[in-house]
Amino acid sequence: MSEFTADYAGASVVPSPNHGEREGVDGPDIIILHYTGMNSADGALAWLANPESQVSSHYFVYEDGRVVQMVPERRRAWHAGKSLWDGAADINSRSIGIEIANQGHPAGLPEFPEPQIKAVIELCRDCGARWSIAPERVLGHSDIAPVRKIDPGEKFPWDILSQNGVGHWVTPAPIGGGRFFQRGDSGQPVEALQSMLSLYGYGIEIDGVYGEQTEGIVAAFQRHFRPALVDGIADVSTIDTLHRLISSLPKFRSA
Repeated sequence: MSEFTADYAGASVVPSPNHGEREGVDGPDIIILHYTGMNSADGALAWLANPESQVSSHYFVYEDGRVVQMVPERRRAWHAGKSLWDGAADINSRSIGIEIANQGHPAGLPEFPEPQIKAVIELCRDCGARWSIAPERVLGHSDIAPVRKIDPGEKFPWDILSQNGVGHWVTPAPIGGGRFFQRGDSGQPVEALQSMLSLYGYGIEIDGVYGEQTEGIVAAFQRHFRPALVDGIADVSTIDTLHRLISSLPKFRSA
């Protein structure tokens, strides 16, 4: 696709050829946030516009807050890969993908500059309002593809986004002692933990066994919602934070 008119008034347009038809949905109902994980923002943008990469996103946000649109929102960008959320597997068809220029874990997780986060918030609010996307459906790549992906990382300021009406957040429970579950554990308490993670939206098999998948999904949950310690161990802080997040979901508040 050649030049198009930006859906978001604050964006310039750099078209990517890497997109297709949305399948099985009327429009996006999820926003997925990524970091680029590359040394150069311009290099990352060029890669997303390169037909050989077979990847793209709808939007790209520079460190200084400039926003670029690469794929029209009505089209299916190729940013999520193999992923799952709330029972849906084709996340690309039902999402808006936003790439945030940041070198990520390979560079020691640089801070996200304030102008960049302000731009991400404004963009998410605009997309969310136009497509009626619920706050709890603004997610990280690591939420929909745990184990496989770890972006946008534990330094991403989800709390600040939430203060500005973007995303779902509760203050994480303090880290302390008490009972915990970890790799190798099994039984009904592990099954209950898996059920809670599934209820929130994570794609997890409920088998009562705390294996690699459960450990990875707990780590993904911590990376987003309890970022002070990401170790894949379900301690009291992790479980309490998860329980309060579930309890504060609109479908349970109104029940």
